[in-house]
Amino acid sequence: MADGESSGSGGSNSEEEMEEEEEQEMEAGSGDTPARVYLPGQPLADGEELVRDEAAYRLYQRAQSGAPCLSFDIIQDSLGTERTEYPMTLYLCAGTQADTAQANRLLVMKMHNLWGTKETRTDSESESSDSESEDDEERKPQLDIAMVPHYGGVNRVRVKDLGGTRVAAVWSEKGQVELWDLSEQLRAVCQAQFMSTFLKERQAKLQPIFAFGGHMTEGFAVDWSPMVTGRLATGDCNKNVHVWEAKDGGSWSVDQRPYSGHTRSVEDIQWSPNEATVFASCSADTSIRVWDTRASPGKACMLANEGAHATDVNVLSWNRREPFLVSGGDDGLLKVWDLRLFRDGVSVATFKQHSGPVTSVEWHPTEGSVLAASGADNQITQWDLSVERDQEGEGEGEEDEGLARLPPQLLFIHQGQEDIKELHWHPQCPGVLVSTAHSGFDVFRTISV
Repeated sequence: MADGESSGSGGSNSEEEMEEEEEQEMEAGSGDTPARVYLPGQPLADGEELVRDEAAYRLYQRAQSGAPCLSFDIIQDSLGTERTEYPMTLYLCAGTQADTAQANRLLVMKMHNLWGTKETRTDSESESSDSESEDDEERKPQLDIAMVPHYGGVNRVRVKDLGGTRVAAVWSEKGQVELWDLSEQLRAVCQAQFMSTFLKERQAKLQPIFAFGGHMTEGFAVDWSPMVTGRLATGDCNKNVHVWEAKDGGSWSVDQRPYSGHTRSVEDIQWSPNEATVFASCSADTSIRVWDTRASPGKACMLANEGAHATDVNVLSWNRREPFLVSGGDDGLLKVWDLRLFRDGVSVATFKQHSGPVTSVEWHPTEGSVLAASGADNQITQWDLSVERDQEGEGEGEEDEGLARLPPQLLFIHQGQEDIKELHWHPQCPGVLVSTAHSGFDVFRTISV
């Protein structure tokens, strides 16, 4: 795990970095070159490079997991809520997309000793770190991983606490949805004395506690109900959705009758945060549908927006505090839908910042107006829909022209990863985002949220 000093973001250099650069430039006889804000898409001049602004982040760490993990989920822990103190500890579950089916793994990761940026340290801590190199050694982030073999690349993984047991629902490229008990992997990353036993005796023996092959093809859409313990929905590339229910004694029942209404691949599913029988789905057929499981699967679609986007609708997120959905598509658009007006087929807000397909989107767990999104353009964007444009001072100076064209609701642009696939807000650490890409994981909190 490393602190990713070379990553770029939409901000200027910190004061110390600016002073260093100015000194180097003066020594080289090139004169002073002031730092400026970089906007994605702008060309870089010869010799220019992007430097992360330390002052724009409260936390920034990076991690590598070997083969790329194109999906992950945050495992909620017992360390408390509203955690803002450093160092932080996070738990993740992720699945790999390796070169061969046999080389894949299902990982449980413990990221710990995650210190904030220098800007978050107290004066006494800053003085200490400047004078003692061992302080930097003590602040090195740590990563512990417990992995089990998984035949086939992992398309999507979602974790749920079921009566104290963390269970991962895993969509495989081999066409199965599996449920894995993560208890032993969690114990291994939490207890050093158990890790040795896990590696020698248990790692190769663990198997899923249940598997469903009724989809008959691979898929990506999966979500646990936040209202009913053990209720799960999974959607496949053959346009079908199946709903699961947990039964007494640890068994599972999957309704063999598919919820069919989409005409192409089901890309994402989101259960309602406050209605136990309602879920939404989006598809490569450009539509978003809202379903009610109290009706038979053939009649369960109660709302449909057939042309929600001009192209594939890739991802959905259901706001936990307001009756809003947000969707992201191959068209690079983010669209916000008011479910009270969903029948009208018109979004209440549309944003175009990403120049590639939107690959992930998620509302903030507690701030009803805040969301984050990622795109194939290697950007992560943070938004606050409650912000309105400030008319005063607009257009002042040539340097502000590019900034003035940005939507006022856009809070922050994070860069530095390649081929970003998924992001999640940490539900227990306010403002902390975790993202995964072909280049690895980023863990960060900006000054904006």
